[in-house]
Amino acid sequence: MTSATAYCPALFVTAPSSDSGKTTLVAAMARYWRNQGKKVRVFKSGPDFIDPIFHEFASGQPAYQLDLGMLGEDICKQHIYLAAKEADLIIIEGVMGMYDGINSSAALAMKFGIPLLAVINAAKMAQTFGAIAYGLANYNKDANLFGVIANFVGSPGHTQMLKDSLPAEIAFCGAMPRDPSLALPERHLGLIQANEIDGLDQWLDHVAQVLGENCALPLPEPIAFEAPQSACGDFLNNTPMAQPLAGKTIAVAKDAAFTFIYRDNITLLEQLGANIRYFSVLHDAALPKADSLYLPGGYPELHLTALSQNKAMQQSIIEHIHAQKPTLAECGGMLYLLEELTNKDTDSAQLTGAIPGKAVMQKRFQGLGMLTAKLGEHQLTGHCFHYSKSQVDLQTIAIATQAGKTQMQEPVFWHNNILASYVHWYFPSAPALIAALFNGQFDSIIEPSE
Repeated sequence: MTSATAYCPALFVTAPSSDSGKTTLVAAMARYWRNQGKKVRVFKSGPDFIDPIFHEFASGQPAYQLDLGMLGEDICKQHIYLAAKEADLIIIEGVMGMYDGINSSAALAMKFGIPLLAVINAAKMAQTFGAIAYGLANYNKDANLFGVIANFVGSPGHTQMLKDSLPAEIAFCGAMPRDPSLALPERHLGLIQANEIDGLDQWLDHVAQVLGENCALPLPEPIAFEAPQSACGDFLNNTPMAQPLAGKTIAVAKDAAFTFIYRDNITLLEQLGANIRYFSVLHDAALPKADSLYLPGGYPELHLTALSQNKAMQQSIIEHIHAQKPTLAECGGMLYLLEELTNKDTDSAQLTGAIPGKAVMQKRFQGLGMLTAKLGEHQLTGHCFHYSKSQVDLQTIAIATQAGKTQMQEPVFWHNNILASYVHWYFPSAPALIAALFNGQFDSIIEPSE
């Protein structure tokens, strides 16, 4: 059977390393072309939660993660195909350096035949700019790095020097000035969340204007993107599925403290038949009426006072758990269920106490990477990035482990119908397991009957 095909221009924005300015440039591009009347769909390579929110503000369209390791090739392919059917342009922001990791930006771009544009931090640099661009383009001859943008450039003379350093086969696509007004503010887990920035639309219009004045931005040539033949990505296209969660309502925390939610997770839950009810742990007095609870990750350490003072919400969650209703707690959601959390300023707060244990924020990150846990016969994949160190007084039911040489590990806990860990799970990696969890049938998965 021949796959369906959609045609759309696409561009993969990469860099030699993190902190090169990719997110700012991608947001500026999305807003620039949106302001030209184009429908732009933006993706983020890797499991990042924060950058896609900026992409959504910039483009006015939903943004998703793309990661060959977490999503798999078929779901990545489905995402790009569906975007190509409706968009005038697809932009993908890379992660870290262009060749970093097994599932690198270069690997993803080559997999789908998308040309790469490198953003290079040119501050304190002259002819070495050309050497870096040449290395990126030639490290793997199958990677189509067609051009570069110089970032943090000091003057027109500096720009010309950088341009002259490039080999003829690599296009100089422009230079962005060294200007503090173009920078996004940062915080310990990365960028401040988009909804925390006043005047974000004005800032986006500003950087888009500067980009248009300093960079050549013709639309790339359309690329043919095929739909996957596998059924793995069907939930993205609203293909009819079995609905084991029909009639079930899942309360999902979503506010400034709990915001790290993969869109694909919610899409899958809805396709499995669930009704999603969002609520605020910070501001609401009680859970909405629900059959199960999902506490995703976020920044509970930045909202200790509000979380600890909202005793009504804590009591509502305790009642939910005492009623033996399922709960999934990821990273910050797990911290909220502990007895105590201490932030980096050594301020401590008593929290829900549904899980015996405490956590303390550290100055350096304590866990980072893609992990997989074996739960019964199922493999559940996810990502973690956390700065806290916790002591949980429970036996583990599984250890989420990282493939490759690093072998990072994270414990997974099961207590009073709560599945808790530092891992932000990607639900489509094990839909049957997720359905069993939110259906209150998780015990039968981890302890199958004879």
